[in-house]
Amino acid sequence: MADALTLDAIRGFYDSGNYDYLVFDGLSSKAALRMWGLPEQLDWYIRRFQKVLAESQLAQTLAPFIQPIAGSVLNLSGGTASLDQPVQQARSFLEAGRRVVQSAQQLLGFLVVTDDAADVDTARYLWGSSQQIGLTVGGAIAYATAGSGVSDQAFAPLSLQRLPGLTGDDWQPLMAALPSLSAAVQAAPAPVVIDEVAQQVRLFLPGFTKADINLTQYGPEVTITAGDQRRNLMLPAALKNRSIQGAKFQEDALILSF
Repeated sequence: MADALTLDAIRGFYDSGNYDYLVFDGLSSKAALRMWGLPEQLDWYIRRFQKVLAESQLAQTLAPFIQPIAGSVLNLSGGTASLDQPVQQARSFLEAGRRVVQSAQQLLGFLVVTDDAADVDTARYLWGSSQQIGLTVGGAIAYATAGSGVSDQAFAPLSLQRLPGLTGDDWQPLMAALPSLSAAVQAAPAPVVIDEVAQQVRLFLPGFTKADINLTQYGPEVTITAGDQRRNLMLPAALKNRSIQGAKFQEDALILSF
């Protein structure tokens, strides 16, 4: 619930129109990814269990109370004592959140690293995890500590911006070194590319190996598990009735053939 409430608070700032940019820095990187992935994960559970819940003895017992409670919380109208209306309202709300997360024009992530090799590996893992929830990563920001520096190729094809040390209260050199948001949006690789002509789906998953990835297919939906993130990919109409015929992992990408 803490993640849901935080996400709702951010939505309130976002919808207010009072800000040019919102910058979010969570308690930890993994916690932040779980929060941004919440719309997708909640919708997956609703899709899977909506019918089971509606037909359960519990739902039938609670049916007289569902509509009044849902009406007060979700501003629903009507007198039908049914799960359908509040559930569809919730799904519409989650879909709006998912569209924001998966739009580079609305939400863009950046990897922040030191020059420690373990830090770079962790950042690449988090980069791949970000792709799993459809969050576009626009670049990497490095600040030097005591090592030899981060390789320019560590996060290719992303740009790597190096922050100078802070001298006194002079923040201008650090501000000047920050990446351009518009350029980052243009250069960022898409998390998913669907080629209906070639009947292929390409998922960009840096930081992972083939052994880290599991696949399942349930009707028109393909579930990709990598690390501690799960992506539920709805196939387009051209591929909806096809099963996965092959999968290969190369150049940081999982390529599915149908």
